[in-house]
Amino acid sequence: MKNTLKFYAILFLLINTGCKAQQVIQTVKDVPLLKTNEQQFINKPLKNLLKEIKPAIKNAGASNEVGHQYFSFKFRTLEQINKNEGSYEDKVSLYVYVKEIIDWKWEERTKGKELEWSKEDAEKYGNLTVVRIKVINQPQK
Repeated sequence: MKNTLKFYAILFLLINTGCKAQQVIQTVKDVPLLKTNEQQFINKPLKNLLKEIKPAIKNAGASNEVGHQYFSFKFRTLEQINKNEGSYEDKVSLYVYVKEIIDWKWEERTKGKELEWSKEDAEKYGNLTVVRIKVINQPQK
């Protein structure tokens, strides 16, 4: 009986301390998995989706078209995009549609860094509700 209790106590500790959830997106190549797993993010805060993305989002934009509020995330800097640098996989665009209007004012963003995605942006927009995910891989020639 004592051994059984010890076994379960050790097993419980191992499960609770040794198992960390792995992020869905380890590399940019994995971004299409977000669309595959879209249902786990729908009607949840944007911050839940952002936590699952390991590669840095280097630039972003927002659109508030009527009924279609969305973020466009890219994993290359504007300089890399303009120079057409990076592999085919790096050229992926992630569109995340949200339920609420996005309070994105271009004129209030830092001059020359309007498209850079920051930790502050992630905090500011993290509570917006995800309604759709779209992944587009557009090779640039």
